[in-house]
Amino acid sequence: MNEFQRRAFKNRVIAIVLVVMLCGYLFPIYWMFSTATKTKAEAFALPPSWTWRPKVDNFRNIFYVGAGGALGRVRGIELKPQPSAFLRQLSNSIVVSFVSTLLATFLGALSGYVFSRMRVRGKDDLLFVILSSRMLPPVVIAIPLVMMYRALGLFDTRFGLIIMYTVFNLAFAVWMMRSFVDDIPPEYEEAALVDGYSRFQAFFKFVFPEMRVGMVATAIFSLIMTWNEFTFSLLLTGERARTAVPSIAHSLGTAGVNWGHIAAGSFLMVLPVVVFTFLLGGNLIRGFTFGAIKE
Repeated sequence: MNEFQRRAFKNRVIAIVLVVMLCGYLFPIYWMFSTATKTKAEAFALPPSWTWRPKVDNFRNIFYVGAGGALGRVRGIELKPQPSAFLRQLSNSIVVSFVSTLLATFLGALSGYVFSRMRVRGKDDLLFVILSSRMLPPVVIAIPLVMMYRALGLFDTRFGLIIMYTVFNLAFAVWMMRSFVDDIPPEYEEAALVDGYSRFQAFFKFVFPEMRVGMVATAIFSLIMTWNEFTFSLLLTGERARTAVPSIAHSLGTAGVNWGHIAAGSFLMVLPVVVFTFLLGGNLIRGFTFGAIKE
């Protein structure tokens, strides 16, 4: 076997391994979608049915109460479907997650620049204090947070959740953005300062655009953590500002588990993050490799 044949064989082996890994990663999504588009009998069938006629009843029943079946008819009278709470909870998830991600990323970019470029007394100690905010599990601080939110009138409000998630992601954003700013040559703002720009102008005109790939990578991870967060959304909200993640867990009732309902809700929760990551995936890769090669 010559060098060309060995290289071709190696490439085929790598391709097969990657295909197997891809199938392993995509199988849970396939199983989620198949369960969401099956009837209850098909979902519990043993052995599992690999071919089926997709139905949208589970998705319709998530957004509307009484959208069909026994719940849609009482004594022969057709009931008009009513919007369920899931639509409001999904909108809460979108607003809270995206706003808090933008705030955490922007504040993390400013803080990362300060810690990277400025002479801050006790810089290492401050960075450790910021990082230590992520060491405690949320359950440990849940009770004082609930008491504080009730006293301040922030309980069961979108604004309260946005503040909580912004603070929750800020430590991660500061450490990420500081590492990205370290890889940006300081000559950019030094040349701008010589030309008469202020420090603030030099940052936004020359440094901030270079931080874009790092901000995208930070925003993706912050959004994923916020979108999937369960504890704060459950404890700091009631019915008005609750996000969609705890509502999916409420489908586990004493009368049985509606797996089709859970799978449909889970699939709808996965879809926005997958689309967001796919659209910004190129920036995410550049963000990981930024500064890896230096002259």
